[in-house]
Amino acid sequence: MNKFNAFLFLSIICCSNLFSQQKAAKDAVFQIKNPDFNTSPYTGITKQHWRDAAMYLLEGAFSYVHSIDDPMKFPKQEGKSYPVNESQVPTEKLEGLCRTLFIASPLLKENPNLVINNIKVVNYYRYQIAKLIDPKSPSYIEPRAKNGGPSQKLVEFGALALSMMTNPDILWKPLPQTQKDDLAKIMLSYGDGPTVDSNWKFFNIFVLSFFKEQGYSVNEKLLVEYLEKSLKHYRGNGWYNDAPAFDYYSMWAFQMYGTIWSEFFGKKHYPDYAAKFASNFKDLKDNYPYLFSKDGEMIMWGRSISYRTGAVVPFPLMGFYNDPNTNYGWMRRISSGVIKQFLTHPDFMKDNVPTLGFYGAFEPAVQNYSCRGSVFWMGKIFLGLLVPDNNPFWTNKENNGDWEAKFKKDEVYNKYQGESQILITDYPNIGASEVRAWCHEKVSSDWQKFRSTENYNRLSYNSAFPWQADGENGEVAMNYVIKNKNNLWEAFRLYTFKKFENDIYYRNVVLETDENIKFNLADIPLPNGILRVDKNNSDKPISMRLGHYALPKLEKEIITTKKKVEGHEVTIIDNGKYQLAMIPLLGWDKTEIISAKGLHPESNESSVINLIANSESNKSVVYVTLMLWKKSGQKWQKNDLIPIKSLKQDNGTVIIQFKNGTKKIVEFSTN
Repeated sequence: MNKFNAFLFLSIICCSNLFSQQKAAKDAVFQIKNPDFNTSPYTGITKQHWRDAAMYLLEGAFSYVHSIDDPMKFPKQEGKSYPVNESQVPTEKLEGLCRTLFIASPLLKENPNLVINNIKVVNYYRYQIAKLIDPKSPSYIEPRAKNGGPSQKLVEFGALALSMMTNPDILWKPLPQTQKDDLAKIMLSYGDGPTVDSNWKFFNIFVLSFFKEQGYSVNEKLLVEYLEKSLKHYRGNGWYNDAPAFDYYSMWAFQMYGTIWSEFFGKKHYPDYAAKFASNFKDLKDNYPYLFSKDGEMIMWGRSISYRTGAVVPFPLMGFYNDPNTNYGWMRRISSGVIKQFLTHPDFMKDNVPTLGFYGAFEPAVQNYSCRGSVFWMGKIFLGLLVPDNNPFWTNKENNGDWEAKFKKDEVYNKYQGESQILITDYPNIGASEVRAWCHEKVSSDWQKFRSTENYNRLSYNSAFPWQADGENGEVAMNYVIKNKNNLWEAFRLYTFKKFENDIYYRNVVLETDENIKFNLADIPLPNGILRVDKNNSDKPISMRLGHYALPKLEKEIITTKKKVEGHEVTIIDNGKYQLAMIPLLGWDKTEIISAKGLHPESNESSVINLIANSESNKSVVYVTLMLWKKSGQKWQKNDLIPIKSLKQDNGTVIIQFKNGTKKIVEFSTN
């Protein structure tokens, strides 16, 4: 072979390999085959596509199962996730087994003969469940010690009980009686025991309820106690408190557990408690859907966001109630939108398994209680497949709900949630949703190291702009950072809600390491962004930064524009998808554009606009800031960038007159 032919041969081989890699990468992304745009004009997704999505995830998991003996154990993601030692491996395998079962069980209920990777799926799960009670097996789970506390094993056994409760004919009844008895003994040792004062009580509830249904003697007094305590977490408008946090999980976990428990057990055995869960569940349809964008995308907010699609499971479960006042077409549009948001994202899967993160792997968003198999908690969305095919959730035509029926261009819509103190805001101009909620956790006492972090401590969270992690050099997005006494940049996290009045959301905040550094904060959502009016009440000079949302670098470089409008400095960044503008109106010294690497969940490179100030006295100073946005390609009008006609201070009160004739008066409380 001459040199030219050899070169040509190698080129063909390389191109072929590249094509194969590209094809494999493309095949790794979920494909919506034969979309139905008649029933689902926005997503094309029907119930069959939900089944396809479940199979897509389950086939990825079963790519690690070559024989019935192989556990559901997946490649560890580098970082803080477990296992960090061999003693944690049995729990890791238990998670993989019980969590993938959320996906497998609804599929098996429809098709008990399901085969994946040459493995009969039902035989695999029955066999592996038997291994949990076999002392000779490396998957064996010991009963809870007499004085043992709550653990991850309780969580997974609660999950297993839920799957068996919803599909006993496939997962329970075929087991030999000796296996049933041994399983009851081990699972009840955890269920009939201590728990965590949070949604965890449901894990005990499911274990106790399932075995009561199967005729075993259980601690019914404890079951009732945990039911009553769970109901006491309710705060209205569909929201439960997860002691102490509010987040997606405090909504969807409580609501899903309450509904599944009621539907498959509670209505028969404890109808009064089932009725209370049902009443709380019905409240969510008037609030929770507004937390999702026009395109049905969820916000990156709170812990356990790697559970992703799990957040929308309450919407299909609405089908159990068949309520004529529910807009089922909108509920399915949101739910299918979230499926598309993640399963069709090119970074979502790695090694055939979803990453720990939001889109791709993102260490700042990972909690140390997670292993790689933890992500299959997202499979709870497929409990929606238990809703019959002819239910209106599946048959009603997709629609965009209030986004098309009520929301108007150049308006902004706030939904205050009352006792939970959550504010949900919808922005029709860009179709985005936003949330402001609880955060008051010290790093010094946050032993799990996530409630004091960016998962909770941002000033707000927006569906269009996933949160960026803070950098060591003061890089910050949608929060303040203060140079503390150790000369380190420290983010605000100790917020105290004050009131929501005249569409203004008031909070106070103090710096964790210095309680004398304190601010009054006021957020005013506008049609194209946020007006911030913040008062620095610190008793000393401070150096501080305030960040806008951050933009990831996408297909092209981020473009920066600076200009003067009506005497104000305007800074705009544009990544080809969105534009962000930041305008200091009062109190700030200068504006900087900060480039970052490794801090953003969508891209390794990102940019954020920061405002900088160095206060020089101990007098109260008011800072007024416009944080605006538009879609890329849309022009900024002068009144978009400077919507304010006049700004006045009067004895600590800030009076804002807008060019459209509206007025806002910001009055901070003195305490």
